[in-house]
Amino acid sequence: MSFDRSIKIAPSILSADFANFGAEIQAIEAQGADWVHVDVMDGHFVPNLTFGPPAVKAFRPHVKTVMDVHLMITPVDPYIQAYADAGADILTAHVEAGPHTHRTMQAIRAAGLKAGVALNPGTPAEAVEHLLDLTDLVCVMTVNPGFGGQKFIDMTDKVRKLRAMIGDRPVHIEIDGGVDPKTAPLVAAAGADVLVAGSAVFKGGSVQNPDVYGQNITAVRNAAESALG
Repeated sequence: MSFDRSIKIAPSILSADFANFGAEIQAIEAQGADWVHVDVMDGHFVPNLTFGPPAVKAFRPHVKTVMDVHLMITPVDPYIQAYADAGADILTAHVEAGPHTHRTMQAIRAAGLKAGVALNPGTPAEAVEHLLDLTDLVCVMTVNPGFGGQKFIDMTDKVRKLRAMIGDRPVHIEIDGGVDPKTAPLVAAAGADVLVAGSAVFKGGSVQNPDVYGQNITAVRNAAESALG
């Protein structure tokens, strides 16, 4: 994966048809998705339960772009190898998930993956300042994690701080939660380049009617890019 700061749209398959994941992944990629975002939840760190390593392994053959796996679990370290073996390209852990996030980032990279670190809305940007040299992506949660379809929480000040901290390091800033054509320009202007969108991409479309996915992806992308001038 070569690094660039162009806007990337990463549809969250948490909003896809659970009975049809392979076809849904193929449809969003054909309609312009840059990455595929997989939300892993454990019912413990967050109040929901989603995909284990076998599910991620089943998604992998269908993903031709980048499989961006977001671990909302604790502990993280015992599962890194399992998600690496399942085919993740990027593995993101929460800074709140354990006391040794630095070790977690080391372990993700040692497994051959790109390392991401996520920040909940109540966690300041400074929490990842000393992790940036071990990190390929910082995920800023703009909802409290656990469920799709929540209302956007404005974290633009945090994004600006992170952008300044990152400087010229090859580190993406990802936004996860409530991204749509209204909120995308706010975070893009602040310095984000990867936008996770669930309901905003999947609403109104289906595998039988995938053009809607393309229209939705284009609407979010155009809105974000319009803020960059």
